[in-house]
Amino acid sequence: MATHVPSEEYGDERGALLAFLEEQRGGIRRSLLGLTDEQAAARPSASELCLGGLLKHVAEVEQSWIARARGEEPAVHRDPSNWHECFALVGDESVESQLAYWEKVAAETEAFARSVPSLDDTFPLPDQPWFPPEGRVSVRWVLLHLIRETARHAGHADIIRESLDGKTAFELVALAAK
Repeated sequence: MATHVPSEEYGDERGALLAFLEEQRGGIRRSLLGLTDEQAAARPSASELCLGGLLKHVAEVEQSWIARARGEEPAVHRDPSNWHECFALVGDESVESQLAYWEKVAAETEAFARSVPSLDDTFPLPDQPWFPPEGRVSVRWVLLHLIRETARHAGHADIIRESLDGKTAFELVALAAK
């Protein structure tokens, strides 16, 4: 369920992009309201997706893209040996710890987006087979990509949550407002 995104200050493209990203983050956070770590790990469909895993994934993805935009390595390196951990809480990871991590990542994203001289500034894509060789993208592109990625998984989260206990996005928005 979409919530209202307040209008940006006239001409504040960065603010608009960050507001839409935050709206989509809220959809995933709301889907976790009132759940235990065990419930957040449940996979109520044929899919391997669970709410805790979606939370971890979007936080990792956001951190990795902003790190790349800064010219840094992502905090977590994923490859075939650990890809299976991308969508699951492992070890001592919990919903609470992942929410706290994502909050930190979100603050870093906002600080970065507001600090770059221009949203047109570019950075190189990683050397991966699914990216064009020597490809580059802009800061604007990465913010739009993060909105798309987070929105896609917020939709997954809606379906998973409703499958777990029947709570819909409408009920979760009302619960979050309390």
